[in-house]
Amino acid sequence: MAIETVDFELSMRNPETNRYLVAHAYTVDGVTNPDGSLRELSIGQLVMAICLQRAAELESRIIELMDEMSNTSVKLEDLTTIEQKVVDYFPNDNSHVYDLSSITVSSGNAQTLLQNEGILNQYQRYVRDDSTTSNDSILYDDFISSIEAKMDDMNSFSQRTMIELQSLTSKRDQSYDMISNILKSLNTVLVGIVNNM
Repeated sequence: MAIETVDFELSMRNPETNRYLVAHAYTVDGVTNPDGSLRELSIGQLVMAICLQRAAELESRIIELMDEMSNTSVKLEDLTTIEQKVVDYFPNDNSHVYDLSSITVSSGNAQTLLQNEGILNQYQRYVRDDSTTSNDSILYDDFISSIEAKMDDMNSFSQRTMIELQSLTSKRDQSYDMISNILKSLNTVLVGIVNNM
């Protein structure tokens, strides 16, 4: 945010030097008059512009974090669904092989989700509960360990994100509070000056 100072002479003179008193106004990029020219702001308006810009930046980051948390929550629900289907499958079936690509979750195909999250490699598609190994399968114990580790990691991420979100929300609120506090202080000073005249 580029801030420029605009000086202009007032009609009153300094009684000691007999020079015209000078007032200051400020211009800020993005704050314009209807004709597109930069609007001259008082110190109070300048404070408002700075604090509102800061609050808007924080609000934008808050929204990004909330979107990230929402996406993480969806993935956690999907991983839980996948894990539950695999766990429920093996006690009731004798084939020893479960095809992960047959599962559909809210974020799409389960196999794709598992590959994107690093639980499966690009060739793996099946979970096996016997000791047979192949390029296209992952053993049951390894699968459960990997999916649990990923969900723990996502839960930790969500907790860290929540702490950051609370911090950003607090900073945003402080920006709004600062506007109110500074304007009250400026008003107190101006009232004091008028009372002394």
